[in-house]
Amino acid sequence: MAAVREHSDYVYKVAHQPSAAASSPIAASWRRCMTLHGLAPEEGRQPLRLSGMEFELARQRSAELILEAGGELDRLFATVGRAGCCLLLTDDKGVALERRGAVGDDADFRDVGLWSGTVWSEASVGTNGIGTAIADERAVVIQRDQHFLSSNIGLSCTTAPIRDHLGRLAAAIDISTCRSDASEMTMSLLSQAVRDAAARIEAGLFRRAFASARIVLVPVDRAGPALLAVDRDDLVLGATRAARQWLDLDDKRIAAGVPASDLLREDTSGDAGELPDAERAALRRVLSRANGNVSMAADLLGISRATLYRKMKRLQVN
Repeated sequence: MAAVREHSDYVYKVAHQPSAAASSPIAASWRRCMTLHGLAPEEGRQPLRLSGMEFELARQRSAELILEAGGELDRLFATVGRAGCCLLLTDDKGVALERRGAVGDDADFRDVGLWSGTVWSEASVGTNGIGTAIADERAVVIQRDQHFLSSNIGLSCTTAPIRDHLGRLAAAIDISTCRSDASEMTMSLLSQAVRDAAARIEAGLFRRAFASARIVLVPVDRAGPALLAVDRDDLVLGATRAARQWLDLDDKRIAAGVPASDLLREDTSGDAGELPDAERAALRRVLSRANGNVSMAADLLGISRATLYRKMKRLQVN
């Protein structure tokens, strides 16, 4: 009881210091919980729980996400499940859509509300991995007394946001533990694992959304997958959040039509050279498919051998 009172007093003290909120993401979250959501750290509250119908509707809205993330959740749980960890996949509102946990740990996690159908937004339970990652739109680690509610100071959690094919926040994936020996190093390792899992799910969602397009990896060192979806004419159809940030892309530029080669600063010889280059590339592809047989290539192109030879000579294709 003394620990609860001490934690509550500390939260009040820090949250009322504007300078602390400006310099610390945790303090900023605590301040939001008090001023925006009207919460008190000493409250013994559980996360909100959806009704059965509300939960099913939330799952239906996130059907593609659940389908894409299932395998990744299983793989991640196989790695961390025996360490007393629970996994949650939530939507962008913090609703726990999918859960992975060991049967022996279920009672502990159910008691604190880490269960399917619960809502782990900041408005529901204050500062926590899921709610704060969604609010700040970044990966976070929230250890024990960094939680807003004193009732949650036995938890440690690490969460990463997941974005949809348009770069918008769509979900979050979380690893939580009730173990008292969860060190800073342990949480750092779990944080990397959850960020990697989020990146793979995000990339999978992007590929699903642009199943018929060519996917191009943008060579950048940036959090999250940097991918472009490109059509047969080299025009960009879509881009992940990381690619949008790196290449200064938005929906308007994508809708207007922008060549991927321009964005990636690939060497081109200007508009006058682009058509011959494209024609040369097309000829080489057909010749490759025909294993160098000019007659077969001409048939594939629907032109005579003589015409094909003239094109090969003009475009310097041997």
